[in-house]
Formats: sequence, C-alpha cells, structure tokens
Amino acid sequence: MALYSEKVMDHFRNPRNVGVIEDADGVGQVGNAKCGDIMKMYLKIENDVVTDVKFETFGCGSAIASSSMATELIKGKPVSEVMRLTNKAVAEALDGLPDYKMHCSVLAEEAIKAALDDYYAKNGRTPEQDASGDPAKADGDEEQKGGEE
Repeated sequence: MALYSEKVMDHFRNPRNVGVIEDADGVGQVGNAKCGDIMKMYLKIENDVVTDVKFETFGCGSAIASSSMATELIKGKPVSEVMRLTNKAVAEALDGLPDYKMHCSVLAEEAIKAALDDYYAKNGRTPEQDASGDPAKADGDEEQKGGEE
C-alpha cells in the first residue's frame, strides 16, 4: 500500500461530492481509452463562483480520488481561479500519485475544464473574457478574425 498516500486512500474510500447536479450550469465528461476511466463533472456557478460541484467517475481508485480532490479544490472558488487548476495541483493535494497513475489527475483537470467550456457556451461567454476582465476585448478579437477572412 506504500504506493498510495493516506489522502489518496481517504478520497478513494470516502469520496467527496459524488453525484449529479440536475440543473448544472456546466457539465463536462472526459475519458481515457487506454485505461477505461471516465469522469463527469457538474458545476453550479453563481456570480462567477463555483457554489456546488459533483462528479461521477467510472475508474480505478486513483481516478476516484483525483475526482474527489479536484472537486474539493474548486468548490467555493471563483471561475477565474478554477480555470487555472492543473493536474499537478490535484496530484500534490493528494500527496502524490504513482507516475503510471498521473493520467487520473489529468482527467480530473480536463473534466473540470470541459464543464467550464460547457458553462461558457451556455452563457455566450469565453474564458478569454473572464481572464482579461474586459468583455469588449473578446468582441474586438471576433472583429479582427472576421476582417482576416
């Protein structure tokens, strides 16, 4: 059992935020064909803050632990901060993962980003607007692209 930290084992045995948010503002699903893991993340966002997050994961213990930890890391955080979550941060919060299980933390990051992409698409916004803090900037970018065609 020395391969897995106590945090990994705890999040595997007692995963946090498992379930579905029926009226989610953003839903993202990703999978890894190589290992068969599938993660689905549900986000509830109010005033640009993740107020609730749930996940469903079909996969190994590391995948479940990564999903659970990722939800804990983003709950209550502003969307601008959630966008910057990395798989490395997930793995570090779990006190590490074996190298051959790092793809599980990558899936957690990707599932959250897919849910954010869904949120942005549903709201007619882009991550660039939030990152710049200037909604007009993205509109200007659209006009530039149109002029180049």
